[in-house]
Amino acid sequence: MNHPGKCKHLHGHSARVAITLEADTLNEQGMVCDFSDINQFAGKWIDNTLDHNMLLHKDDPILPILQEAGERVMVVDEHPTAEFLARMIFEYVSDGNFPVTKVSVWETDSATASYSKL
Repeated sequence: MNHPGKCKHLHGHSARVAITLEADTLNEQGMVCDFSDINQFAGKWIDNTLDHNMLLHKDDPILPILQEAGERVMVVDEHPTAEFLARMIFEYVSDGNFPVTKVSVWETDSATASYSKL
């Protein structure tokens, strides 16, 4: 909302996500985490929560119309930017007890935003 550029109009992205995990020691298999474990945990949540879903700020004026029409909408308290998505995914993965240090979200091949706890 209130964006001065073309992104003020409803639009979507086919984002890519990178999740960085770190640990001081490796497990018995020589890994921080098996890629399939983090993919199953985070990938499933991303598919179920974010994929083919309209993310809108709670004050967006189009929200009631989309909800009335039965469209799939996720209402959020902040603007649904790539930065917001990176933080949301970071917090979900962290809550799953994975040693996440950074999540990056690419909106395009040349535009990325990352979230990490310093």
